[in-house]
Amino acid sequence: QVQLMESGGDLVQPGGSLRLSCAASGSFATINKMAWYRQAPAKQRELVASATRGGNTNYADSVKGRFTISRDNPQTTIYLQMNNLTPDDTGVYYCNADILSKSNQWRNYWGQGTQVTVSS
Repeated sequence: QVQLMESGGDLVQPGGSLRLSCAASGSFATINKMAWYRQAPAKQRELVASATRGGNTNYADSVKGRFTISRDNPQTTIYLQMNNLTPDDTGVYYCNADILSKSNQWRNYWGQGTQVTVSS
């Protein structure tokens, strides 16, 4: 059973920083793209940042220059370093990944989410 587990969400003041982590567990062959999405109350889920196995990264315009996505060497964990947070960054942050099974089938997975609240 493949799972994505997020951690690191918290309550932080405006201007503060947080680091989110997402680790993939279970039995699989490899992981290609891993990404962070977020969903604010009464809003649609949106892409925050993504990183391919080859090292290509992509960011939402609203977080460019403030957030950094990175992956560990085994390529099974991603991080999201979030700096200079604003109340608009509040939401549930979800990890997403394209994972290849040992039976050679690609499947997209979601984590359960971690809450980030930016408030004074």
